[in-house]
Amino acid sequence: MPTVVKGVISRTKNAPTELVDIVIPEPGANDVVVKVSTCGVCHTDLAYATGGINDEYPFLLGHEAAGIVESVGEAVTHVEVGDYVVLNWRAVCGECRACKRGRPWYCFDTFNASKPMTLTDGTELSPALGIGAFAEKTLVHEGQCTKVDPDADPAVACLLGCGVMAGLGAAMNTGNVGRGDSVAVIGCGGVGDAAIAGAKLAGATTIVAVDRDPNKLAWATDLGATHTVDASAVADVAEAIKELTDGFGADVVIDAVGRPETYQTAFYARDLAGTVVLVGVPTPEMRLEMPLVDFFSHGGSLKSSWYGDCLPERDFPMLIDLFLQGRLPLDKFVTERIGIDGVNEAFKAMEEGRVLRSVVEL
Repeated sequence: MPTVVKGVISRTKNAPTELVDIVIPEPGANDVVVKVSTCGVCHTDLAYATGGINDEYPFLLGHEAAGIVESVGEAVTHVEVGDYVVLNWRAVCGECRACKRGRPWYCFDTFNASKPMTLTDGTELSPALGIGAFAEKTLVHEGQCTKVDPDADPAVACLLGCGVMAGLGAAMNTGNVGRGDSVAVIGCGGVGDAAIAGAKLAGATTIVAVDRDPNKLAWATDLGATHTVDASAVADVAEAIKELTDGFGADVVIDAVGRPETYQTAFYARDLAGTVVLVGVPTPEMRLEMPLVDFFSHGGSLKSSWYGDCLPERDFPMLIDLFLQGRLPLDKFVTERIGIDGVNEAFKAMEEGRVLRSVVEL
């Protein structure tokens, strides 16, 4: 039978979110109903609410979640009732051209649930990133569930569902940071600080954090930055980074902001054959104008990182194990724990830079 639960929706562009009754249908053959334990408040949820993604309202917000499998469809083999899982929005298909070429982190046909969740009047909801987890329960495809060690605090584990994984992966997967490398991270919110933690874990010896907010620079230092640059206090951020890397520039520069000016800074702050990783998400109207000869005269790589180029089945359990071993301080990203009725205030705190992550506990 369908189940009625509480969930947070965005009904129209820029309107405050609402806590309403939503209907969770019986799972289809490969679907899973997950009882949500926690869900991080991610900037992507705010982008849905404000119309920055698309206009397919109403949205069921939330996607950075952990919980317990409550029921499964008749064809589900990937998880069982009672499994402790982190939800992901990259349930790879295994059949598209990216998967067949051995690059499943670029999968073009990821899976979602076969049935829509709805309001009680039958209005279909668009779940954020195919998940919709600001709710007591949610319906997802079995491939969107990744089993992890149940000893991990759900408020910590859920963060791998999006932002923290994006930052860790930008350093470890896309940037391929290695022992002895120098790394600069521009933008020290949740994603940027996760990139700093990832760079430290990978063995980088010089890690430069760049931001305008002293609180964010303090967070970055706590998570592994060896140097900080206050972007509001220097004339040229790229030159400041070079001064901290023996005059050469960093081996890997990660742009966690995603604006033309920060990308240009990242380009000129890298070593001659260094790597730039863009993980901050630009808006469609942004344009970049730079001399083409500068691209010709620099080697190295210019990369974009989608979801940290992660494979949830590979990365989530490993990262949770590292957290439980005390080698990856994921708990430092949890700034506050809130109830499901606190999402609007959490959005405000995020916009004002007061939190790395607010986590909804259900």
